Amino acid sequence: MVIPSEVRRALVEHSRSEVPNEACGLIVLRGDTAERYEPGRNAAASPYRFELDVAPDVWFLEDEGYELAVFHSHLSSPARPSRTDVENIGLWKDKPYVILSLARGELAAFRITDEGIHEAPLTEQ
Repeated sequence: MVIPSEVRRALVEHSRSEVPNEACGLIVLRGDTAERYEPGRNAAASPYRFELDVAPDVWFLEDEGYELAVFHSHLSSPARPSRTDVENIGLWKDKPYVILSLARGELAAFRITDEGIHEAPLTEQ
C-alpha cells in the first residue's frame, strides 16, 4: 500500500484532533495507492477501542472500484493490532487495516485473517 504525504498528514491531523480518544476513518484506495482519507467518528469515544461511524455514502465507493481500508490511531502503543482490535475485527477481517501510533510516529498496515495478523507492505511517498 502506498500512502502519499498528504494522506498521511490527514491521518496525523485527525488523530491529534481526537486525543484523548482513538481516531478512526476510511482510507480510499485505488489499486494499492491511497487517494484520500475519509475521517470518521469514534462512536465508542474511547482511548482503547474504536467503533467506526462514517457518512453512509462512503461505503458505496466500493461499488465504484475503490477498496476501503479501515484506519485508527493508537495513542501510546505501537502501530500493531491490539488484542481488542483482533477481537473486534468484524467487517474488517481480510481487509486492509492501518494503524498510526501517535506517540511513536509509526504508520503500519496489516490484514487480520483467521490465520492471524499479517503485516502488509506500506510505502510512504
